[in-house]
Amino acid sequence: MPHAQRWHIVGPGRAGARVLAWTLGAVALLAVAVLLFPWDMLRGPLGRYVSGQTGRHFEITRRLDVKPGWTTRVRMEGVTFANPEWAQDAYLLQAESAEFEVRLLPLLRGRLELPSLVLQAPQLGLQMEADGRRTWALGRDTADEANVPQIGSLAVDKGELHYIAPARGADIRMAFEVDPRAGDALPLSYSARGRWQGQAFSANGRTGSVLVLHAPLQAPFPLEVNALAGSTSLRATGTLASLASMDGADAAFELRGASLADLYRLVGVVLPETPRYAVNGRVARRGPVWRVENIRGRLGQSDLAGALAYDRSQAVPLLTGSLQSRVLDFDDLAPLVGLPEQPRSVAAAPAAPAARAAAARPVTPPGRVLPTATLDVQRLRAMDADVRYGAARISNARALPLERADIHVRLKGGVLNLDPLKLGVAGGQLAGRLRIDAASDTAAVAVNLDARGLQLNRLFPAVESTRSSLGRMAGSIDLAGRGNSAARMLATASGDVALLMGEGQISNLLLEFAGLDGGEIIKFLLRGDRDVRLRCAAAAFDVKQGVMTSRALVLDTVDTAILGTGTVSLVDESLDLVLRPSPKDASILSLRSPLKITGSFAAPRAGPDKAALAGRAGIALALGALNPLLALAATVETGPGVDANCPQVLAQAQAAAQPHAK
Repeated sequence: MPHAQRWHIVGPGRAGARVLAWTLGAVALLAVAVLLFPWDMLRGPLGRYVSGQTGRHFEITRRLDVKPGWTTRVRMEGVTFANPEWAQDAYLLQAESAEFEVRLLPLLRGRLELPSLVLQAPQLGLQMEADGRRTWALGRDTADEANVPQIGSLAVDKGELHYIAPARGADIRMAFEVDPRAGDALPLSYSARGRWQGQAFSANGRTGSVLVLHAPLQAPFPLEVNALAGSTSLRATGTLASLASMDGADAAFELRGASLADLYRLVGVVLPETPRYAVNGRVARRGPVWRVENIRGRLGQSDLAGALAYDRSQAVPLLTGSLQSRVLDFDDLAPLVGLPEQPRSVAAAPAAPAARAAAARPVTPPGRVLPTATLDVQRLRAMDADVRYGAARISNARALPLERADIHVRLKGGVLNLDPLKLGVAGGQLAGRLRIDAASDTAAVAVNLDARGLQLNRLFPAVESTRSSLGRMAGSIDLAGRGNSAARMLATASGDVALLMGEGQISNLLLEFAGLDGGEIIKFLLRGDRDVRLRCAAAAFDVKQGVMTSRALVLDTVDTAILGTGTVSLVDESLDLVLRPSPKDASILSLRSPLKITGSFAAPRAGPDKAALAGRAGIALALGALNPLLALAATVETGPGVDANCPQVLAQAQAAAQPHAK
């Protein structure tokens, strides 16, 4: 019984071993059969199957070899794969050979994953339409993202590529070739030519022979780029982790061009119009965020430094950062307001590409002063922003007393806010905010600014006779209008403008000119100017639909009181003001006539009111006919002018601004 029991146990164990042996043997034979299978016999059936599944011709013309496994390696020699009928190029791929790895488990789920792809002498025809169709989607539905194969790395030896994307204005042909003399660093050279965003495009450079497409965890590969699109040139040297997504980019760059605004067409970043520029720095991408750091460069005569980040994780990209200028040259602001690039700005960047059709930018019409450059409201809706800019000093402002700038730019949902907006002006500050709502095709614009501490002797730096004047001025601007240019916005603006000044000192020569006091002018021209005490000054205008109507216009000194009335039209840029001076001292040769200021902003005219002068001039001529000496009698000024009620005048002008004060 014991022996029988042991035999009963051992017997089934030996049977199991025989079954296992047969199983292993069958697997081994199957493996040998698979390895020895003449895969080349399947070239025809495989071509017909792929052609049927994709709806376009696929053929392996010479040889097929397969090394099966969970990751199967396939080599095809003589490959032809047609493009869809809608494509411009007949073939997606023609190559001497194509060797790739394919993962079987994703393939069973309908997902084509190729960890590596090696092409010999390929001719590639890639095309992408605005509706999402692309030639490299391998199913019948070429707009379905699921039909796009995921390729980990791509290695090429020599070949050509034609890329077409009508929605992006792209039609580019590229040639590439491995240079065995280059060593292992950057053996693959490439050159490209065509159009990008509708502009002439060319590029060349070198990179590693293995391009990482969808494998961000692999080691980054080196890349050198020299590109020119329109008038914008780029030189970059660095590395990439993924060519398809540009993830892991880390490169030093040099960027030059005619205007930073051109980058909107090229890469979608909304920046203002500038003179020609040259900047360098370092750019890196981590996930959806591009970071540009260590920015250094020049825009015309102005220097620029800082850092920016461009986040594309949301439907509307966001630009953030901070930029600074040690010196901002006023001439470099000309393109920002629609004026032609200034000669000094051009001379500052002689090596920049030739100016684009920027010479055809809108120019303010002859006889006009207010900028007519049109605001592109579509651009303001294309991106959000939160950027600070500061200029420690503003140079070359000529007749404008600008000294520094500090601006916080915020753009969200098509609404642009410059808040706070701070400008150093004439030793004081002009501060407030500017809002442009571009949600509709015609922008709604509102500006609220307060001036504090403006020094009179610095307010008109180009006027020699004001340099000895003393006093501080304050004011406010509160306007709202609609329009896509500064000229149009001001032509529709309503609100108020006020300028106030208390006690100070002003050049008497200016007052004598205003009063047409010939004797005093002669005296001060011969003996030199002197200053008189200013008791008060006020100017307040109500603004309605672009027409400024004076509410208070007063300048009162111990020497002269000047009262004014009239209008200033922002619609047609015309002036119609009357100043009535009342000298307070006795003088000969004084006609004490109103002074009319007419004409346009571009060509103002000032002169005596001829109607008011006619009577007194007629008397002078009549007396002169009897005795030339008596002609002077009609010009003797006894000083009937009275002091203006300065507190009342200032209160009146201040009241004009109070309802809108912020």
